[in-house]
Amino acid sequence: MGFFSWKTNDTGESIANKYSEAETFEVWMIDNKGNTWHEPDYEGYGMFGGKPFYELMGEMNGISWDEAITLHVDASGRSKNTLWPNLVRCKPDSYEWQNVEPANCEGQGYWL
Repeated sequence: MGFFSWKTNDTGESIANKYSEAETFEVWMIDNKGNTWHEPDYEGYGMFGGKPFYELMGEMNGISWDEAITLHVDASGRSKNTLWPNLVRCKPDSYEWQNVEPANCEGQGYWL
């Protein structure tokens, strides 16, 4: 299995994983109900604060985690009502969830 990574919704910064030479930073994952998961040192496998990104996306959309992965990869199955977890660098009390897909990180969070 490879790394999963995104850019933060609030700053557009690539979320590096701890196996990279790039410095990591704290990330919060936020759902549309205001729940948050704090990740101090991202490992690169889609898990933020013990919650998998695609599991949360599935829960938000009433589908399974594997259907969420397919929905993320294949834009043709999406609708304007597809809900997206937000990944942010700022503390959640200063950020309001927006239904915006986090951009993929080209380097998948790993740089030498």
